[in-house]
Amino acid sequence: MIIGFVLNKNMNLRETINQEIKKAMQEKSELPLWVLRGINAAIKNKEIEKRTKLSKNEKDIQKLEELSRLNEEEIIEVISFEAKKRRDSIAEFKKGNRKDLVEKEEKELEILKKYLPEQMSEEQVKEEVKKAIVKVGAVGPKDTGKLMSVLMPELKGKAGGSMVSKIVGELLNS
Repeated sequence: MIIGFVLNKNMNLRETINQEIKKAMQEKSELPLWVLRGINAAIKNKEIEKRTKLSKNEKDIQKLEELSRLNEEEIIEVISFEAKKRRDSIAEFKKGNRKDLVEKEEKELEILKKYLPEQMSEEQVKEEVKKAIVKVGAVGPKDTGKLMSVLMPELKGKAGGSMVSKIVGELLNS
């Protein structure tokens, strides 16, 4: 059974994931439980990495603990990375004709998608790229870097970097 996800406006993403873990444990839903625990582990690993970097400058333990907690955007980045790993695995397993593993990874990806912002369509991304082209005054392929640096912070988590890059290339080369 796949758990239905509804983000409670009063609850942050971390709390929601923890609530869903409890729910999956009660329902004995193995796959969602496994995926959600994986998300939790990835978040904790990212916090440890962040704490390690911050500890070079910050010596106050309480403040260090507070500063190393991931915010919503950083948690979404972690989940996006986990989803990307699943997409890459699906592609590789399809090449290897491993339908069983493709199916498993697709189920995991579906669970992860519930915790990510809705993905933009190619048309929506194209419109955003066109607006950004006008905004930065991009005229050709040499402006790709400038355009991407404006677009990616706005589209982070909503559209894949490869799709954005492809559309930027198409529009700047035409």
